Amino acid sequence: MLTQPEWRHRIPAELERLAELRSLVREAATAGGATRDAVDDLVQAVDEAAANAIVHGYAGAPGWLELHVAIDGPDIVVTLEDGAPWFDPTVAPEPDMDVPATVRGPGGMGIHLIRLATDALDYRRRADGGNMLTMTRSLDRRPKEDA
Repeated sequence: MLTQPEWRHRIPAELERLAELRSLVREAATAGGATRDAVDDLVQAVDEAAANAIVHGYAGAPGWLELHVAIDGPDIVVTLEDGAPWFDPTVAPEPDMDVPATVRGPGGMGIHLIRLATDALDYRRRADGGNMLTMTRSLDRRPKEDA
């Protein structure tokens, strides 16, 4: 049962619109009493997930993203929905951190960063196509140690 207000915002799937989602997450987390670390972690996680949906999911095609943010007791729960082809980031492999970044090349770190910035990730396919990624983060815990 939710104990505080909820926030919702829908945007076209355009990178230049991501600032709106970041702002909403920052506003909601701050209103919920989140620590600065928690706010920063969630903003980064949402930005990474939304950018991945735009760049890789829609791959240049028009689309939309919808963000739902709720405070649930000691946690903030953020759900990002899109209409892009199904992709479950919770089963994506971790990057090989033993390989130097110059050898690994650019990209491939977004899902890893999302995992580090959140306490829990849940993925569901939308019944009408698309994705629902739910990211949960404690409002006050210390950031995770780098893996």
